[in-house]
Amino acid sequence: MRHTFSLTTFAPNSYTEMHLIPLPEGRKLSFYLAAEEYVAREVMPTDDAWMVWQVGPSVICGRNQDIATEVNLDYCRQQGIGVFRRKSGGGCVYADMGNVMLTMIACSDQVAFTYHRFVEMLLLLLRDIGVHATHTGRNDILVDGRKVSGTAFQLLTTHSIAHSTMLFDTDMQHMLNAITPTRAKLEAHGVKSVNQRITLLKNHTGVTPQQFVSLCQRRLGQQTLNLTAADLTAIERQASAFDIRL
Repeated sequence: MRHTFSLTTFAPNSYTEMHLIPLPEGRKLSFYLAAEEYVAREVMPTDDAWMVWQVGPSVICGRNQDIATEVNLDYCRQQGIGVFRRKSGGGCVYADMGNVMLTMIACSDQVAFTYHRFVEMLLLLLRDIGVHATHTGRNDILVDGRKVSGTAFQLLTTHSIAHSTMLFDTDMQHMLNAITPTRAKLEAHGVKSVNQRITLLKNHTGVTPQQFVSLCQRRLGQQTLNLTAADLTAIERQASAFDIRL
């Protein structure tokens, strides 16, 4: 069932000890991956810090993915889709401006506890837009048995990085053509195609990606932690480590 909501109906932010880190818009995905690691290693927030961001057409691969078999590189070249490798695990995902990306930097090395807190926050945000979602116990968030978000986790020395991709109004043609999972991987999820496995949040809520970004900023931004110009320059220098040259 699809729901229509006004942002004015959302409950006020009831969360404490969380920081929202504003990020510049319009950067390559590698900039945002570098920002995650930079904040965790250099800024080292003492409370949960969140980043909300969007990117142009991109494929993000997990650290162990075989790009040659799971990404249609020719299609990505032809369509101008960037390809990047993150340092966390999980599979390949496609993202564009119809997605909302969420990152939590936690001052914790307790993987299970931190990841559970992250997922519970994602489920709460979805509930706030009228979407009842569940977590599989792997790394997927589902609505009516279909995936609307993938999650991944990276443990550093003192901090953890958890991130997710929310599928709102994603370009399905690009997603289906850019990512080519193996038959065995699809069968492990009990489906024959990517199209059978996922659903878009636009089919379950009237909230747009931009409205969801605003909601996240309100809910997660109890306090604001601003990066300096020097921080942004350092992040830019580190971003190339996440690029895959086509």
